[in-house]
Order: sequence, then structure tokens, then C-alpha cells
Amino acid sequence: MNARGTVLRSHGPGEQLKAEEVELTAGPGETLVEMRLAAVTPLDRSTLAGEPPCTPFVPGSEGVGVVVSSDVAEPGAAVVVRGAGVGLTRQGVWGRYAVVPDAAVHALPSSLEPAAALALLTPALTAHTAVRRVADVLKGETVVVTGVSGLVGRMCAAVARAAGASRVIGLVWVDDTVDSATALVDQIVHVDGLGQVGREMPWCDAVIDTMGGPVTGGVLGNISPGGRIAVLGFKAGEFTTIDLHQLIGRDLRVLPVNLQRTTLAPDAVGQALADIASASWQSSWRAEYDLVGADRIGEVLDRQTGRVLLDLTTLPVA
Repeated sequence: MNARGTVLRSHGPGEQLKAEEVELTAGPGETLVEMRLAAVTPLDRSTLAGEPPCTPFVPGSEGVGVVVSSDVAEPGAAVVVRGAGVGLTRQGVWGRYAVVPDAAVHALPSSLEPAAALALLTPALTAHTAVRRVADVLKGETVVVTGVSGLVGRMCAAVARAAGASRVIGLVWVDDTVDSATALVDQIVHVDGLGQVGREMPWCDAVIDTMGGPVTGGVLGNISPGGRIAVLGFKAGEFTTIDLHQLIGRDLRVLPVNLQRTTLAPDAVGQALADIASASWQSSWRAEYDLVGADRIGEVLDRQTGRVLLDLTTLPVA
């Protein structure tokens, strides 16, 4: 099926994006999507700053839209587009329509608002990678999530629950507000500035550590033999002290979560969105983003902080 619409195209590194009308055709193994929203990500900025894979090039590695034609999704289905080189090694989604590989199309859970799903996608994938891939949380395990008062920490708790953890324990600083996390965990345990964990901390099979610093060393003493700690943050500090006697004697594993070196599984995006889509958990996070019209892309490309979403419906359809 063909479609005509306006896209934002780059004709070389450092050049301004130009709105141009094009005709798109989906071939075998491809899906035609009518785009609604797209994120402006660090990867998009890096791609635009370097040599594009082809010219002219349509950037945009993450977006949401509605299927026009596809072999893997019903027409009219709401989908998230991410992966399979979209916006990086092949044409992206900054346009009124996009042709993308079938592998980049992921169902949008009905309980998630499109803008919220797009704004929360990166932290959701971070939590998914830490819990399901690196820590490999299994059904029936007890899992501790440090820094559970933060957004990624809360998502890690939700993903651990979805993965089948029988108990999820949240670890927070002694003066943290934990109201947003109480629905996600079975117990809250406090830790002081020296990394000393409260005595009520139970033994656990796995720790998802978003805090780092002295907290990392402090929680090792509560991991059962053969257990592991997946470390994905260091807001509490870049250095920690590890008791090698504990590490060796109890056969513990310290596992780094490095998203740059991790290749996502084909179902990772869909699984991550499904894990955070439960209605009972949605009050635990709020999607924060700025929504701007696609014609204002030049105003936000250099912005280094905050999540920016482009409203692609402001681009005309032929």
C-alpha cells in the first residue's frame, strides 16, 4: 500500500531539517504506519550530528502511530515503533507516515496513553534489561530494589513482580518519601548515608541496585548463597567496598547493566510496555515530557535535558 505525506528530512550532517512531501510504499516484511508522535532521543541527535546512512534521511528512532498496512498487525492497531535500525541505519519515523520493518512494530497496551508510553519507554527498557535479562529474576524469588522511590526503581519493582517474584522489597534513604512505591512492594527498608541497611532487611535472591556507592556493598550481606546483584546506577556514589569473603564464600555475582552493549531481544519493547501497563501500577509513575509541534523541531534539537515528543499530526497529509 502507498501513502503520501510530509516528512522531515536531512540532506547531510549539520544541515537543517526540511519538510518535504514524499510517497512511501511498504514492501515485503514492512509495515506502513500513520505516525502520531515521535520522541527526540540522544540517538537521534547523534545520528543527525554525524554522517547519515543515506541522503536524504528521515531521522526518528522511536514513535507511536496507527497501522495502515502490515502482515504482523491489524490495520488501525495502535503501535510503538522502535528497533530494527529505524532512524539509525534506515529511514526513521519523523514524518506523517513511516515504512518500518515488521520487527520494529510493537503493540501498544490499551491501558497506556500513547504519549505516556513513548515518554516512559526508555526507563521501562532499562528496568526490563536489569530485571529480566541481567538479573534474570525467576518466579518465586525474593527481590530487593534499591532506590525504589525513583522512577526507574519503581519500574524495576513492577517488572520484578511481573516476572513472578514472590516478594519485592524496596530500599530507600531514611528521609525518602515512599508513597509512590508502597503499592509496588511488600516491604520498605531504610538505609543510612553510610550504606548501613536496617535490621529488618530479609535475605533475598537478587538485588536490583539503582543507587550504587556504599549501598551496593551494604546489601551484599543480605543476598543468599548463589544470588546476584545487578547494578545500573550510582547516584549514591561511584565507589563501593565489597567484602570479598562474602562474595567468594557465598558465590555471589555482581552484574553491570550496560545498555550500550546490550542488544535487546525482539520482544523486549512489547514485554517492557506490558510489564508497566497494569492499571494498578500506573499511579506509581507520571510521564513527564514536553510536546511540541513538528514544525518546531529546530527549537528542541539542542536541548540536553527533559523528554521531548514531536506532534507529527501537525505535518500535512497529501
